[in-house]
Amino acid sequence: MAWQLSKRASKSTYMQQISTPMQGKLIQFGGVVPSLAQVADFGPPRSEIGVGCLMPWNGKLYVLNYSSHRRATGTGTGLRIISEDFSMSVHPGAVDGTYANRMVHYESSQLIIGPHVVDTLHNVRTVEELTDIRLCGTARHLSDPQNLVYMLGMEGELFELNVHTLEVRHLFDLTKELETPGEGSCHYKDCYTANGRLVIANNDYEEADFLGQRKEGTLAEYDGKKWTVLERKPFVSVNGLGHYGHTIFALGWDRSSALLKVHTRGDDTWRTYRLPKASHCWDHKWQTEWPRVRSVEHERLLMDHHGMFYELSPWAYGNRIWGIRPISTHLWVHGDFCSWRGNLVLGGDNCSADDGGNLQCAEPQSGLWFGKTDDLWKLGKPQGWGGPWWDDDVEANTPSDPYLMTGFDGKCLHISQKSSQTTQFSIEVDFQGDGHFHHYVTLEVAPGGYTQHTFPSGFSCHWVRLVTNQDTLATAQFLYT
Repeated sequence: MAWQLSKRASKSTYMQQISTPMQGKLIQFGGVVPSLAQVADFGPPRSEIGVGCLMPWNGKLYVLNYSSHRRATGTGTGLRIISEDFSMSVHPGAVDGTYANRMVHYESSQLIIGPHVVDTLHNVRTVEELTDIRLCGTARHLSDPQNLVYMLGMEGELFELNVHTLEVRHLFDLTKELETPGEGSCHYKDCYTANGRLVIANNDYEEADFLGQRKEGTLAEYDGKKWTVLERKPFVSVNGLGHYGHTIFALGWDRSSALLKVHTRGDDTWRTYRLPKASHCWDHKWQTEWPRVRSVEHERLLMDHHGMFYELSPWAYGNRIWGIRPISTHLWVHGDFCSWRGNLVLGGDNCSADDGGNLQCAEPQSGLWFGKTDDLWKLGKPQGWGGPWWDDDVEANTPSDPYLMTGFDGKCLHISQKSSQTTQFSIEVDFQGDGHFHHYVTLEVAPGGYTQHTFPSGFSCHWVRLVTNQDTLATAQFLYT
C-alpha cells in the first residue's frame, strides 16, 4: 500500500499533525527546536526514541526513529516528516522498530529509509518482511545496482531488496559467515559499497574486550564471492563519497584509541590511522549508537567519532588521507546529521528509561538541533587522549600506526614498558601529512619503567608515530588538552 503526502495534509486526511509553526511568520532556528521534539509513548513499555536517520527528500526532511530493541520494546516511534513550513507529521505507515539505514537509490529515484521505500511524490511503500529486522545499513549492490540494494540487520542478517518489486532475498547470516555471536551479543551497525566490495561494521564491545579476554567486534568485506575479516575490533560506521576520491572510511576503536581505517583504490590497500578519544563514554557497543561520516557541505565530509567532530576530505592523494582536522568535542549521542534548507541538522538520542535503569526518566524523547556547520566550532574545544599502544606487544623497529597530532593545544606523551632492559622509543613526526616521517626525539625508558615528554607550546604536525629498538610490552598514550 502507498500513501501520498500533501502540503495541506491534516489529521482527517493523510497525516497526524504534530506541530505547526505560526503561519506567515519568518521562522529562524538556532539550536534545539522544542516543537520538533521526537517523543515516544509513555508506555508501558517505556523505551527510547533515538533519531536513527535524517534524510532530505524532495523538499521534506524525513526523520526515522528507533526504539531500543525491535518493535515490542516501545511504541510511538516511527517515521516523521517535516515539511517546508517546518510543520511535523507522523506518516500513517510508520512502524515501531529499530532502524538506522538510509540511502538514495539514484537509478530509480527512490529513498530507502528503514523498511520504507519512498518515491519523488512522497508515496511510501513498506517492506513488510523487514519491519521486524533491526535495519542498520543499506548499500549499493555489487552486481545489479540498477535493481537491487543490500539491507543489513543488527543481528547479522544480510538481504537483497528489489527496489521495484520489494522482493526480499536472504543472503547471509553473518553470525555464521564471520563467526560473530548471535542475538544479545553481536551488534552490526553499518554497511557501504565501493571499490568492488561491500564493507560491514559490527561494534560489539564490552569489558571482556577491554580486558583482552575476547575479540568480537568486526570489520569485514565481501567481494561478491567470499568474505574477508579485516579487523576483530568494534567498528560502528563505514561510508565515503563514491567516485569522489574512491575512498572508504571505517570508524572503530580499541582500548588504545579511536580508529580510522581507510581503503584507497590506488593501491587497493586498507590503512589504519589512530585518533584521540574525546571521552570514554563511547567505549561500549550500546553507547556509540550510529556516529557517522557524511557529506554536509559540498564535496567534503563531516565525521563524528568517539565524541569529537572532524572535517575530512574524500580524497586520498598518494593513497594517503590529508587534512583531518578536529572541530570540537561533545557529549551528545547523534544518530545522524544532514544538511537541509541551508541548515546543519543533528538528531539525538537524548532521554531513555533504559528498561527501568534510569529512574529519573519517564518520557522517552530526543531533540533536533538546527544550525550551520561553522557553529560546531562553538562547542567544546578539541581535546582527548589515546595512542598506538596500551599494554601491547611491540616488535623492534616496527613503526606504530600514525596518530593524529594536528588541531590540538597542549600535548604530552606518557610511555611505560615492561621489558627487563632499557628500551629506546623514537618519536617520529609527519609534518606534511603525506606519510613521510622524520625523527624528532628518542626517549629512554628503564626496565619496567615510565617516562613522560611534554611537547613545546605551539608544536604540531599531522601525524606522530613511535618505534622501539627492541621487543617489549609497551604503553604509549598522548594527552591533548
